Amino acid sequence: MADFSNIVLNDCFGLTGGIATGKSTVAGMLEELGCRIIDTDLIARRIVEPGQPALKEIAEQFGTEVLNDAGMLDRERLRRAIIDDPKKREQLNAITHPRIGLEVLREVNEFRAEESGMPIIVDVPLLFEAGWHTLFPAVILVYVPVHVQIERLMLRDKLTREEAEKTLTFQMHIEEKKNMARYIIDNSKTFDQTRQQVKELFDVLVEKMKK
Repeated sequence: MADFSNIVLNDCFGLTGGIATGKSTVAGMLEELGCRIIDTDLIARRIVEPGQPALKEIAEQFGTEVLNDAGMLDRERLRRAIIDDPKKREQLNAITHPRIGLEVLREVNEFRAEESGMPIIVDVPLLFEAGWHTLFPAVILVYVPVHVQIERLMLRDKLTREEAEKTLTFQMHIEEKKNMARYIIDNSKTFDQTRQQVKELFDVLVEKMKK
């Protein structure tokens, strides 16, 4: 990540989860209630569009085989190129993370200018892994137990159990994240139960914004 060691986004909250925990669903619920959402996944896609410096650096670092015939980033080829090599993942992060960070700060400032009083939520899939948890006064975690993650991942991505279990090893264990987060949304039950938890959390965040 870029060096944000001296920055604390006091008026923002980090949102994260684990793969197949339903973080996007919770982010959507928060947005419906009025929260301002900054989606770092969308930012990550924008910064590697054709013509962007990040795409050029990625092609130079990993070879043009990570591009498709139209010159766009082929995410699956890139994933295969780095999945078993921590050094290559670090190289990719060194290219993308600083740019993502700058875009986050730009969007935060835009939302601040609205003076809406609504919480600003920064959605970061690998928030703890990237060290971004230090930027926020509190982190929200969308949680499900590991066995639920595996089952959902197998169903969603049509993976074998072994493949799903291996995929989870590339992220921090969900229970470790649970111990580090301030607010927990348990998304292992019904949709309505998750929505109720999100509404209760929203009320808490709005109150914090008033202080």
